[in-house]
Amino acid sequence: MQTYQILVVEDEDVTRFNLRNLFEAEGYVVFEAVDGNSMAEQLRLHTINLVIMDINLPGKNGLLLARELTANKDLGLIFLTGRDSDIDKILGLEIGADDYLTKPFNPRELTIRARNILSRIGQTSTEAEQSIVSFNQWTLDGNSRQMTSPEGEVIAIPRGEFRALSLLIKNAGKIISRQELIKEMTGRDLRSNDRTVDVTIRRLRKHFELNQETPELINTIHGEGYRFVGTLD
Repeated sequence: MQTYQILVVEDEDVTRFNLRNLFEAEGYVVFEAVDGNSMAEQLRLHTINLVIMDINLPGKNGLLLARELTANKDLGLIFLTGRDSDIDKILGLEIGADDYLTKPFNPRELTIRARNILSRIGQTSTEAEQSIVSFNQWTLDGNSRQMTSPEGEVIAIPRGEFRALSLLIKNAGKIISRQELIKEMTGRDLRSNDRTVDVTIRRLRKHFELNQETPELINTIHGEGYRFVGTLD
């Protein structure tokens, strides 16, 4: 069985100590960092599977640092924020974070979310992730988790976006609920006022929709979910 390695990026000593103890008790290997520089050093020295990072850090904040992390398709990211701010949450999801929690958080909830993300990171041999699908002159490559535009531009997409798009394409023409999408993306249930799915769909649409107000490939079915209506090549 694989032993996953977690990096906790947190400048508060007590919180960082508690997080390390929490995840070591769950059987994970845990490393620590207090800012962007020490995070980069730990990533260089170790094969990290999941980063749990506070948004409010000295120097570069977590939102800026996340842009340097999300290019790695095999690295999960959970944000911790001391502010219950929709702006922070939406920005984090826009950047490509897998999930977020607001302090103070339930330790059990954090470990469950981390386990779900790590489980999905480990699923690298599924048929969906290995397939290559073409639609409307776009190509989605599950091996590299990249999309290629009709003009030949290659775009790397975060894991959550890939899973959402793959689920929609596999069920082309069918309505997929927000609950089904969040379950596929993160392994958790949809929470009240949860914008994760909506942000993810908006990010996907930015790639291939000329006008997000009148989308041609991913339709919004109000009160129900989303439906892929593109043409599979």
